[in-house]
Amino acid sequence: MDLNAAVPGAARCGISPLAACARRWFLAVFASLAAAGDGHAAEIAAPYVPTAPSVVERMLEIAKVGPQDYVIDLGSGDGRINILAAKKYGARGLGIEIDPKLVALASANAQAAGVGDRVSFYEGDLFAADLSKATVVTIYLLKIATMKLRSKLLELNPGTRIVSHAASMGEWQAEHFEMLDVKDRVRADAPIKTYIHFWIVPAKVAGNWRWSLPAGAGTQDYELALAQQFQKISGTLRVGGREIALDESTLEGDRITLAFTAQVGGKALKHRLAGRVAGSSITGTAEFRAERGQAPAKWSATRVGR
Repeated sequence: MDLNAAVPGAARCGISPLAACARRWFLAVFASLAAAGDGHAAEIAAPYVPTAPSVVERMLEIAKVGPQDYVIDLGSGDGRINILAAKKYGARGLGIEIDPKLVALASANAQAAGVGDRVSFYEGDLFAADLSKATVVTIYLLKIATMKLRSKLLELNPGTRIVSHAASMGEWQAEHFEMLDVKDRVRADAPIKTYIHFWIVPAKVAGNWRWSLPAGAGTQDYELALAQQFQKISGTLRVGGREIALDESTLEGDRITLAFTAQVGGKALKHRLAGRVAGSSITGTAEFRAERGQAPAKWSATRVGR
C-alpha cells in the first residue's frame, strides 16, 4: 500500500503539516491501518492532492530532466509529472499509483497528450517497486513515508536525482531547497506556499583508499581514510608518513573531488584530484599547482578496506 491510499469515505485534502485537515488524516489513517494490522502502518497512507502545474514545472527544472532521462513518479495520481516530463522534456518514465481509477485516468491523459508511447502507469506498492531504471525519482508524499523510502532511494545508482514536493528526508540534507509561492493552486484550500527538495544519490566512498602519483623520477604513495554521512565526506590523508588534513572534499553522485597540500620531493604541492567512483575504484585526474602550466596526471585509487 502506498501513499495514495486513502481512508475510505474521507475526502482527500492538503499536505501542509500545519493544516487541520492533515491532522485529521493522520489520526484517521493511523486508527484505520492499526486496526487492520497493515505492515506498512500509518506512515504509508496519505491523501491524493494534484500538484499545481507551476510546482510540477519547477520540480522538473530543478532535476534538469532531459531526453536521456527515465522518470519514476511515486504516487503518480493523474500522471501529470510523467506526462510533462515526456511532452516538454522528451523523457521516458513510469508512474506508480495505488488507486486503479487514477492509474486509468493517468493512462488516458498520457494518450490524450500524445505521450502514451513514452510513459506508463501501473497499480502497485511503491515500497516494493523496482526503481533501478530511474535516473530521476519524483515524490509528493508525507514526510514519514518519504523517510521510510530513504534507505531504498540511497541504494539507487549514484547520480540518480530525487526531487520531493513538500517533504524532506531528515538528516539527508538536500543539495538544493527552495520555497515557492503557489499562484495556480488546484484547490482553494491548498497551501499558498510549498517547498521543493532536491538530492543526488551519493556513491558509497567510506573506507581506506590508496594510490600513487608521479614524484620526480619516482612515485609518491598516498593513503586516505574517508568517512561519509550521505553526500558529506571527510577524511585524513597520509603522505610520506605524515598526516595531512583535506582542504576540500566533495561528493556529487559518483563524482569526487579532493584538495590538499603535501610535501612531495621537497616541494609543497597543492593537489587537486577529481574522479568518478565505480565500486571500490576511482579514476580521474590529478593537478599539482606548484607552478602554473603543469599538466594534469592520470589518477586512480583503490579501496583497501572499509
